[in-house]
Amino acid sequence: MTASPRSDSPAPVILFDLDDTLMAHRAAVRAGIALHMRELAYEGDVAAASGLWHDLEEEHYHSYLAGRLTFEGQRRARARDFAIAHGDELDELAAGAWFDRYFERYRESWSLHDDALPALDALVQVLPDARFGIITNGELDFQLAKLERLGIRDRFEHVIASGDVGVTKPDAEIFRIALERFATDVPVHAAAYIGDRLETDAIGAADAGLIGVWLNRNGGSQMPSTEASAVLEITSLAELPALLTSRLAG
Repeated sequence: MTASPRSDSPAPVILFDLDDTLMAHRAAVRAGIALHMRELAYEGDVAAASGLWHDLEEEHYHSYLAGRLTFEGQRRARARDFAIAHGDELDELAAGAWFDRYFERYRESWSLHDDALPALDALVQVLPDARFGIITNGELDFQLAKLERLGIRDRFEHVIASGDVGVTKPDAEIFRIALERFATDVPVHAAAYIGDRLETDAIGAADAGLIGVWLNRNGGSQMPSTEASAVLEITSLAELPALLTSRLAG
């Protein structure tokens, strides 16, 4: 399916986050680091190591988003800290090679969430004029590579990445940039954004004037009552067609 506007009439826009919304990022991380540990003969509990690697990703990737580290620098910092925790010291060059090898294992583990393709197909059926896009914090080439490998690149008209536009979610500017790109071809009469992070994705989108949808897959966290009126909550992408039809149609 190639995403394209169907007419010059105002059309709804449906925007998605990528990692852990459409792509099963955390599952790929767990699989990748487990395989990498096995190759390196690192000892220790794989579940605990996976948790540490996730925490290091959160810490150093947000340092990159804040401009304190380069994209390559945050990768090397994650590798160094994880290796030190397993009794392995790495210099800059070795940290880069370490991460490159891990990344191969991570990339081999990329997959979509089971509900992603059915939801996208269903949205096309119930909202035939809808246009689709991605807004993601990260480097554009890296995120495009994910979409290509996952086989869904042609489903999205525009992919907006923070590394390309110079602003990150939840800043309202990145949502404005996305809508401006869509409006260049066809007017936008309403827009929704779906993501797995409450503040970064759903609240950020709602603050920018979009319909913010929080994909709370594990159902463990609760939305603060102060945000309940501004953000919609789902536990599966399968809920999207019914949720958005009345809000975006017409």
